[in-house]
Amino acid sequence: MDEKKLAKLHGYIEKMPSLPTTVSRILEICNLPQTIPADLNQVISLDPVLMGKVLKLINSAYYGLNQEITSLVRAIIMLGINTVKNLALSTAVLGTFDRQAGSQALNMDGFWRHSLGVAVCSKLIAKKRKLDPKKWEDYFIAGLLHDLGKIPLNNQFPDDYVRVIETCDRERIPLCQAEKKIFDLNHAEVGSLIVSNWRLDNSILDVTGRHHDYENYEGEHTELLYSVVLADFFVNETEVGFSGNRWPQKPSSLPEKVLNFSLEAEKGIEAEVTAEIEKASIFLKLTKKG
Repeated sequence: MDEKKLAKLHGYIEKMPSLPTTVSRILEICNLPQTIPADLNQVISLDPVLMGKVLKLINSAYYGLNQEITSLVRAIIMLGINTVKNLALSTAVLGTFDRQAGSQALNMDGFWRHSLGVAVCSKLIAKKRKLDPKKWEDYFIAGLLHDLGKIPLNNQFPDDYVRVIETCDRERIPLCQAEKKIFDLNHAEVGSLIVSNWRLDNSILDVTGRHHDYENYEGEHTELLYSVVLADFFVNETEVGFSGNRWPQKPSSLPEKVLNFSLEAEKGIEAEVTAEIEKASIFLKLTKKG
């Protein structure tokens, strides 16, 4: 990428609004091992918009409750601290990008459906591997945010990003390789800049930055990273949404070997993922509304 465009990209990322105080406080509280729902209740009750979203989520068809929940602290208890944390974080992230959306090469509805598919599939892998349920939401949020770096490239350089997608289709190469050809960097590298700028968890940083460069990864989030790698390929292959990558590169045998898990071996997994996406779409609707 030439210096002028690189400066424009860095300027765009640096000028992004910082995470709202409420969200930063929620992330801070949730990182404390002794956090209880009442702690979150104190913070969220001061943010009427977020409070409304928490109550809408617990009362949505996704949870299928027989009676309406009107107590915020009860909603937090029923949803779980990690789900509430992810709702707050996703609302802030998606709200920022929705407000900044301009001329685009990539259809954002297709992009977010792909992202939701990877989120749902990553969480499903965690479930099927019988991981601690407290970890499932970490897999969901990592999957949802893994492709964040595409958005600045798509928004700031729409003509160049059209060329990226055309190159990907014409040469039948993965999108990240086409990005390298046109920009001399890819969306994973841009995603790392965004996540670092927002000071998000290292787990999200590693997944965002290394999901196309995972084989030499030596960090502490290997299982999470490999799950997103498998989910990303599966969702691209089954054409859930569209994030520009019509020719995804099949992962090496390493992720399946390390995780001792294969999506292809799971009977009915495609129907399961589709059903979960439809249910979880309420999450995306809530986070994308201002």
